[in-house]
Amino acid sequence: MLDTGLLIIRVVLGLLMVGHGAQKLFGWFGGYGLKGTGGWLDSIGVKPGVLMALAAGLSEAVGGLLFAAGLWTWLGAVLLIIPMIMAIAKVHGANGLWSTQNGYEYNLVLIAVFVGVALTGAGEWSIDALLK
Repeated sequence: MLDTGLLIIRVVLGLLMVGHGAQKLFGWFGGYGLKGTGGWLDSIGVKPGVLMALAAGLSEAVGGLLFAAGLWTWLGAVLLIIPMIMAIAKVHGANGLWSTQNGYEYNLVLIAVFVGVALTGAGEWSIDALLK
């Protein structure tokens, strides 16, 4: 049961993070693409915006794929944690904890899950397990 639970967590969160990366990189799923995301990042003082949008999008897309597949799961988790820390530092942190006030609650939950899975391991239903 543990391995099935880890698989569900990895696939759902990993693929959702791939979607967030695709929003930034390609404008898919209602996103704004590199130019739009880059302009927004510039407006909040994260410069150069387009380069930072590219870095965030790649981090989320690659990290999400690794995490979902359970391939180098610790690296996927790190790649997903970095943009969450930036989101807390630059967007949500000043608003306090609760997401109802646009706070960092959701980002913190995601960080906890990514760290927890990285420390626990991806489980037997993963590429990491096949590579042992």
